[in-house]
Amino acid sequence: MRIAIVAVGKGRRGPEQQLFETYRERLSWPLTLKEVEEKKPLEGEALKAREAELLLGAVPKGAVIVALDERGRNITSRKLADWIGGMQLDGKSDLCFLIGGADGLDPAVRAQADLVLACGSLTWPHLLVRAMLAEQIYRCEQILAGHPYHRD
Repeated sequence: MRIAIVAVGKGRRGPEQQLFETYRERLSWPLTLKEVEEKKPLEGEALKAREAELLLGAVPKGAVIVALDERGRNITSRKLADWIGGMQLDGKSDLCFLIGGADGLDPAVRAQADLVLACGSLTWPHLLVRAMLAEQIYRCEQILAGHPYHRD
C-alpha cells in the first residue's frame, strides 16, 4: 500500500520532523509527505476553501481519503489497522491522509473523505500531528503483520 500525507503548511527542521522521519523510515509501506500552502493573503472561509482545493488537488487519483478533523471519529489503533487492512483486501493501493490548516478543514474535504478521523479531543500542533500520524501508520502496519509492537 502506498500512503501519502498531504498537509497544509510548510514543515521545518526540528524534533517533530525528526520524529516523522523516524517512523517513515521504519515503514515498509512507502510514505510520502506533500505540503501545500496558499500564498495569497486570504482569511477565514475563503482561506479554508482554497486550502481544500489544494489538499484535494494533491490526492493521488483513485486514492482512499482519510481526513483528520476534530469532528471526526475517535477509533482505536486496532480499528484503524483493520480498516486499512480492509482497504487492502478491496484492492485499494493508495491511501491519502489530509491535514488541514490552522482554521481546520473546509466541509468539501470532509465530504470527499472516505473516513474522517479525530486525533482525540485535544488540539495538537500541526507539525506534531504529522509525526503522530506517521507513528500510527507504522503501528497499523505492525498490527496487520502480527508484530508485537502494539499491545492491546
